[in-house]
Amino acid sequence: MHAIIDCNSFYCSCERLFRPDLREKPVVVLSNNDGCIISRTDEAKELGVGMGAPYYQNRDIIRQHDVAVFSSNYHLYGDMSSRVIDTLRFLVGEGEERLEVYSVDEAFVDLRHVPASELQDFSVHIRETVEEWTGIRVSVGVASTKVLSKVANRLAKKDKQRTGCVLVLDTEDKVRDALQRTEVGDVWGIGGRYAHRLRNEYGINTAWQLRHVPLEWARKNLGGVVGLRLIRELNGEPCIPMKEPLENKKMIATTRMFGKPVFDLAPLREAVATFTTRAAEKLRRQYSAAQAIDVFVVTNGTQGGAYAYDPRSDHRYARLPQPTSLTQELLSIAVPLVEQLYRPGMKYLKAGVILSGLVPDGSLQGNLFVPEAENRQRLLMDAVDNINFSMRDDAVKFLASGLTRNWKMRQELRSKRFTTRWEEMYEVG
Repeated sequence: MHAIIDCNSFYCSCERLFRPDLREKPVVVLSNNDGCIISRTDEAKELGVGMGAPYYQNRDIIRQHDVAVFSSNYHLYGDMSSRVIDTLRFLVGEGEERLEVYSVDEAFVDLRHVPASELQDFSVHIRETVEEWTGIRVSVGVASTKVLSKVANRLAKKDKQRTGCVLVLDTEDKVRDALQRTEVGDVWGIGGRYAHRLRNEYGINTAWQLRHVPLEWARKNLGGVVGLRLIRELNGEPCIPMKEPLENKKMIATTRMFGKPVFDLAPLREAVATFTTRAAEKLRRQYSAAQAIDVFVVTNGTQGGAYAYDPRSDHRYARLPQPTSLTQELLSIAVPLVEQLYRPGMKYLKAGVILSGLVPDGSLQGNLFVPEAENRQRLLMDAVDNINFSMRDDAVKFLASGLTRNWKMRQELRSKRFTTRWEEMYEVG
């Protein structure tokens, strides 16, 4: 049996954890630059606050009903996610890989070691323990396959009063009932385009109907092998294995929307230098070196300032003379690339840096033709990383990344980083 543990309105739950006065009140969390609503509580949903909708479209409802609004606080969310995952690892045991982190607020768990008669109690134990140890409420869906466990989890979350946020599909009758209550568009792996086709061209409206399509038909009409595995999973045949965590990334990217449009080269150059520095830190964290760098910018409008919502991206790519993880060497390539990209009069909305061709940095050899100090720059980078990790907020930085950084994304309603900053720790008194 497989289970998926999904945190309920995760970002909002993290905010409520340090604001007990909001426990039963509507809460929403906004995306980067406070643009759209990316998390909402059940109370906010009942008021008609739209998920993924622009904040300004819901501003009247939010003000009328005194909805609490927060900017995204990724330091807090990332730390709380780690605490939930560590709790799950403790509960399911060590040994063979039994846990797959699917996203920041979801994880699959292999429950084959749990007797069938104990699945319900063990699932309730997971929910209660995670909430007791971390303060985050979760929903648990259990079934014989990953796809069916996603169906169970969705129904457990949808009807919290009846299910207690736990639903175990351990009999064929329960599976049939769950699939009949699940719209085809809500099946994991069925996107909006496929859902539209299934409903309008083939008359398939529920997951139960989808379960009974022929396998060859699924192969032809639902994306080949992917569709075939989906139908088999709906029929209780495990086809999607547990995945081991990806220890080292094959590509590293750092991108951000700007807090306000950028028109001049100086702030654009600062932003790209900052993103290059961040990407280099991630590179060293996994003991890798990059062979290539790609810098891109996103513009909007037309040259001369005429307004037109037409965002477009432009790239510049370069291969490095030799693989490196040194920030200064990456900056020496990235900064000239963004200077080539810049066009006066354009409005820049976003920029990013992508490092690729990653190789282990332990395999890199020193250069006999440079001073010994240059071959030891990696030690300097380790020292800078350690200082910045302990002191936070770029205590040591390259001048190219700027001092004021007026282009940084808006987070006007961000709460404190209660669990990752000493000066912002939660006070009890």
